[in-house]
Amino acid sequence: MKNIFLSKQFILPSIATIGFLGIWASVSAESQTPPKFTKVDNPKEFNLQGKGEPSLLNQQEKLPGQRVVIGKDDRIPMTSRDYPWSAVGKIEGVGDDGSGYSCTGTLIAEDIVLTNAHCVVNPETGKVSQAIAFRPNLINGILRSKNDVAYATNVYYGTDFKNRDLADYANDWAILKLNKPIGQKYGYLGWKSLPGSSLVGDTQSFALVGYSGDFPNPQKKGYENFTAGKSNTAGVHIGCSILRRKDNLLYHNCDTNHGASGGAIIGNIGGKYYVLALHSGSNKVNGLLLNRAVEISRLNEWLQQN
Repeated sequence: MKNIFLSKQFILPSIATIGFLGIWASVSAESQTPPKFTKVDNPKEFNLQGKGEPSLLNQQEKLPGQRVVIGKDDRIPMTSRDYPWSAVGKIEGVGDDGSGYSCTGTLIAEDIVLTNAHCVVNPETGKVSQAIAFRPNLINGILRSKNDVAYATNVYYGTDFKNRDLADYANDWAILKLNKPIGQKYGYLGWKSLPGSSLVGDTQSFALVGYSGDFPNPQKKGYENFTAGKSNTAGVHIGCSILRRKDNLLYHNCDTNHGASGGAIIGNIGGKYYVLALHSGSNKVNGLLLNRAVEISRLNEWLQQN
């Protein structure tokens, strides 16, 4: 596997001071009321069979520029509008109790986003969210166009957490069908299921992009221009590793925090970008708190059912 995440340099663009715009406010000519979504069980309704290959949309390899940060914090602000980074976006949802929350998602087709099941279903109640919006390539709270906000219309989630144990999180994945094909503009990543022997090791060959709730902090030196505040610009850890596989879960050292749930662990194979695992959260392994991830084989298993 090729490590092409060569540069950690980033350039801060000229950023105007703006206030945070609630996603449910009217930002375009579209209805102010987001559509409620429904769960579907037939993989054919997502039209993903036989796919898994990424788009190649003006691909650029150069970057601009419970908490678990392994060692020093290696995240940098994701200020690139270029593919493949453009395929990652912020998920903003209304939970089953009416409260707001955020996660991270990645386009894997023109109108399909991959994220965590717990970004769709409340693990405590097993109830589904009321509505979900996807804001692609959000940087300092700004989209390329206000009309690019997309809403989930159908979903499938790998678990509803009914067992209330760690084993549920092996299936902590979900896919969202959007109401518009924004992947035509932003591109989309492929996905690939590789054996653990190919993924595990201190390879420093992966990247994780996520909209963490603690990042970037505009009060921190060097981040003053990120006036939209935390979780409104993604952080990216370039050159992290998947360190072990245990109990059908992968464990990694990519720096992250709440809000980065659903973030793709990305690798480059043959010059193309693929989702190779899906960040899910953290838990203790032999007394050590580690970040965990879902194996992409779980998505493939469901897609092959029909």
